[in-house]
Amino acid sequence: MANASEAENVNTAMITADPVVLGVLAVVLGLIFLSENSSHTFWKKFYTFVPALLLCYFIPGLLNTFGVINGEASKLYSVARDYLLPLALVLLCLACDLSAILRLGPKAVILFLTGTVGVILGAPLALWIMGFFDPTLLDPDGANAVWRGMTTTAGSWIGGGANQAAMKEVYEVGPDVFGKFVAVDVIVANIWMAFLLFLAARSAKLDAMRGADTRALEDLRHRVEKVQLENARVTKTHDLIQILAIGLGATGLAHWLTGFIVPFIKENAPYLERYSLTANFFWVTVLATTFGLILSFTRAKKLEGAGASKIGSAAIYILVATIGMQMNLASIFSDPELFVLGLIWISFHGALMLLMAWWIKAPVFYMAVGSQANIGGAASAPVVASAFHPALAPVGVLLAVFGYALGTYGGWLCGQLLRLLVGA
Repeated sequence: MANASEAENVNTAMITADPVVLGVLAVVLGLIFLSENSSHTFWKKFYTFVPALLLCYFIPGLLNTFGVINGEASKLYSVARDYLLPLALVLLCLACDLSAILRLGPKAVILFLTGTVGVILGAPLALWIMGFFDPTLLDPDGANAVWRGMTTTAGSWIGGGANQAAMKEVYEVGPDVFGKFVAVDVIVANIWMAFLLFLAARSAKLDAMRGADTRALEDLRHRVEKVQLENARVTKTHDLIQILAIGLGATGLAHWLTGFIVPFIKENAPYLERYSLTANFFWVTVLATTFGLILSFTRAKKLEGAGASKIGSAAIYILVATIGMQMNLASIFSDPELFVLGLIWISFHGALMLLMAWWIKAPVFYMAVGSQANIGGAASAPVVASAFHPALAPVGVLLAVFGYALGTYGGWLCGQLLRLLVGA
């Protein structure tokens, strides 16, 4: 059935060939940045309120929604995730100052854990509220019970895809409700990411209004900018080849080592699967970040002056476009009550994050990246982090990796609370 549905979607899309879709996305990105840098009064006012990164995300989503392209059938996202994201992580880490990142302090971890608690407690709260309006949602019986489907989204929002799959097996989730909550996961998480990008564009004003301590963040930014200025030079073809050699070489090495690490763990320590340590993407992300941080202590750091982080940022923008093209806003109308449930759920998570950030006077960055490390994982946490500054991308990765370790436990605990609520 899934293959037939996918084939139908491909046939109904206006553009079906991935090379053409990639060209469309590239043109969209080009037009966005062209208009952002325009001196025209309209565009200057427009981008005062709407961040360019947000458009890079939403316009591909609209193209998917209206059938111009088909994000579900396209392989572009998997390519961007497996190749461009590790490349970006390596290049964005080149100018990184690890000691400065460590000096950011415990607030990022505090807010990350707050986000995890928000997901765990927000699920039963959202189901309880929606149960008043539609008691059938509280039906405890059957593999396709709503509460079972919610456990997979909890696993995804705390950890990632591996944790989501684990919850599907642990709670014996039926395929029908699983598919519905995959849609809820994608749409609601993407809407939330858009909100975080919106906040990122206004973080300086918000931090100033709240009296948040941003000294550690500013110190990190200044250190990176110093590296850029000290090594700045006219970029030559030689520099670009060196940058790509390091970025793609490290990406290839990460994939190659993952091919040995994952089978070794599965054979010799299968119990580590509960920590998502048998997920290929987990190791690719961790290794790429590690290689980038190691290279930041070598002469490779001088390539930052030739634009290494700029190439990494360009890769991130392409990744953002491929993430956005998976969003189909029309699916909200097929099971609206489940999407309302998801919005209540994410709103509780967000409210808890905002309250904690206000209480401990943490910068918006900590709240946004701590949240996205939960909800979006390693694929999008660096995107949100780099929206503040490219040097901060590794912070998003490190927190997202933490989420992989907690995802199965948090998803299981959330499932137990949901089970108690419905009396299963």
